[in-house]
Amino acid sequence: MSRSPLSILDLAPVVSGGGVRKALRDTIDLARRAEEFGYHRYWLAEHHFAPGVASSAPAVLIGLVAAATSRIRVGSGAVQLGHQTPLAVVEQFGTVEALHPGRIDLGLGRSGQRRTELLQEPAPAPAPAPQEGRTVDGLLIPPPFSFAAVAKSPLFTLYASMIQQPGAQSPDFAEQVDDIAALLAGTYRSADGLAAHAVPGEGADLELWILGSSAGQSAQVAGERGLPFAANYHVSPATVLEAVDAYRAAFKPSAVLAEPHVMVSADVLVAGDDATARELAEPYGLWVRGIRTGAGAPPYPSPEQAAAHVWTAEDRELVADRIDTRFVGTPQAVAERLRVLERVTGADELLVTTITHGHADRVRSFELLAEEWHR
Repeated sequence: MSRSPLSILDLAPVVSGGGVRKALRDTIDLARRAEEFGYHRYWLAEHHFAPGVASSAPAVLIGLVAAATSRIRVGSGAVQLGHQTPLAVVEQFGTVEALHPGRIDLGLGRSGQRRTELLQEPAPAPAPAPQEGRTVDGLLIPPPFSFAAVAKSPLFTLYASMIQQPGAQSPDFAEQVDDIAALLAGTYRSADGLAAHAVPGEGADLELWILGSSAGQSAQVAGERGLPFAANYHVSPATVLEAVDAYRAAFKPSAVLAEPHVMVSADVLVAGDDATARELAEPYGLWVRGIRTGAGAPPYPSPEQAAAHVWTAEDRELVADRIDTRFVGTPQAVAERLRVLERVTGADELLVTTITHGHADRVRSFELLAEEWHR
């Protein structure tokens, strides 16, 4: 049976007892194996100030992955435009594309700008009564999670102040996307008509994507400019349907696309049997808890470390939406849940991410899933 293309999103996770060098070597190894397994794309996320994530410089890592592979597309999921200029982004990715032509994707996100907005919002009102999740044609849509409290944590506030030059303010996301497209096309003009040219970058054969988690500006920009859109079920499962609906409603045909094109992400873990899959998945909740308490992603715990953690009701509520929407199990069970996600969202492609404490277990998860998906 024909399936939508299956791709990988990697954070270059740092595991407890490991380190950054191991994490980066593991990413290179996984990318090579992913190419062997038949995955379509290999994307690297951009994260900062996270002890458990080594993908803080995606353009550099993308270049290394592209050099270690030969066919698979490699890209960003996503460059955070809130603290980079369009010229810097185009030059970075133009450099990589010049050495690996026709294989590089430039995924753009506004998470850096959203971080600034959250910091500027007034203190949240008392929490409303808990909302109920729902199931849409077999797909779980949990209650929404608010990141406002995370954004106002002392560490988060410090990191936000360090990611940009003092006093710097990010331009509007739509303007940045337009500037990137113009620099790539060689049509950039300043407000007073002066031309600027990015070298490397101008004329680069980059596939431009917009990533988003809601029905907000990212979905609108992607649709209005006729660009492909990647929606985050694994980060914000509560809003994935609104995001893809908003994108399709805003879509206008372009030189890039005649009709909407959607990729949807999912967090998965596959093993040969359910018991093994559940055991390998056990540390995930503790890892998500670290993120959502504002401390940043910790080094990924071992199953033994996870088993020793004493969970409170508050802890479990904090991570429930991510736990409940992670696809864990045998290849057949996970592939079936991915088919539900594909059907309900109308996805043209799927983007899967997997973290385990053991590198071999992560490679095996992707291998088993690819075998089942392409069966």
